[in-house]
Amino acid sequence: MPSPNVIRITDAAAARVKEIMAQRDTPAVGLRIGVKPRGCSGLSYTMEYAEEVKHSEEVVEDKGVTLLVDPTATLFLIGTEMDYVDDQVQAGFVFRNPNEKARCGCGESFSV
Repeated sequence: MPSPNVIRITDAAAARVKEIMAQRDTPAVGLRIGVKPRGCSGLSYTMEYAEEVKHSEEVVEDKGVTLLVDPTATLFLIGTEMDYVDDQVQAGFVFRNPNEKARCGCGESFSV
């Protein structure tokens, strides 16, 4: 039985990822998702184009999109949903992470 995906992607996020990938001049194999130390709460989500699959990365294919999860971020991201929101207040990717214990006031960083 396959293991559940570390991260899930909503229809809105998948559509936006497809859109930005199509605009890129250089082909990419997917979008790399990770976390890094930053901000007042300790960690921040990262995203970058992935031109190759790195050793030990978890490859999540869902809704026609390939997400590559940095192995150092896996434990922080288990159960996370990646969404895309475009409303009057903000436009951008949003991570709903059940592992978050706190989030800074500006929404830039989180802690687990």
